Amino acid sequence: MSICQPRSQEIFERRAFPNKITTTLGIQESTVSELIEMDKNYIDRITLRREIMAQYPENVLAAEEPVKEAVDEFYTWLVGTYLPGRYIKKILGGLVEDDFLFLLPSEDGDGYTLKGFVTCFPNGFDTAKKLNLKLRDIHKPVPHYKERLEKSMDRYFAKMKVGKFVKRANWAIQSNNQLYRATGNHLYEGEEIPQEDFDIDQMRLRVERQCLHRLPQTKALLFSFKTLLYTIPEIKAEGLGDSRINAIDGLREGNSPGFHLYKRAAVWGDFVKTYLRS
Repeated sequence: MSICQPRSQEIFERRAFPNKITTTLGIQESTVSELIEMDKNYIDRITLRREIMAQYPENVLAAEEPVKEAVDEFYTWLVGTYLPGRYIKKILGGLVEDDFLFLLPSEDGDGYTLKGFVTCFPNGFDTAKKLNLKLRDIHKPVPHYKERLEKSMDRYFAKMKVGKFVKRANWAIQSNNQLYRATGNHLYEGEEIPQEDFDIDQMRLRVERQCLHRLPQTKALLFSFKTLLYTIPEIKAEGLGDSRINAIDGLREGNSPGFHLYKRAAVWGDFVKTYLRS
């Protein structure tokens, strides 16, 4: 694990997204060096995270009694080993800009349960309402999760070995530039499609790099999320309009067309595509 300085640019690309949504795990091999990476957003993000934790402590921070040992383990390793070994200057919530979800084996032996979290930048959900829910129950609103992903996710989590790091990408488009989004980024089956007015300069492409690994002592599973926001004019100016239009249209293609509604493309899709084509 090499020593490095925080990067002057952002650490992952916003281009690498499929033109069709298919309900798969979407997992890639990763390394421990990708778990926490610092870039040009670091100081602004840490300042914002501290403000959010002060303003919404019950929504963004939680640790049930069974997970406290895992939180202690991760904190000790992060502050005592990982950060000093990776970054020259002295660097969970107010140290790094990533969000964390701590999952433990369910008490009934069936699957994994969310037992603790630090989520200052939620993507359209209130994490506090997910505490003590099993992975499958957290994902109930996700289109086709139960029939296509539930069993494979449970098996994958059960087999995850210490020392293995994996990652996946996620994206969304939202109507404003807020990183803290406890609501508003999803639409659910049966809900009426609202008519909204949008300001293209306020809208953002939201990109997440999600990492997963198992803590070596407590054997808890730890999800980490790094979030970046880009303006829609940025995407157009870089010549990425056509690929983004294809990705938006792809939300209703593939094997999970319900993602077109779930990601609210039924609300903002035509507006964004018209702008990108102009």
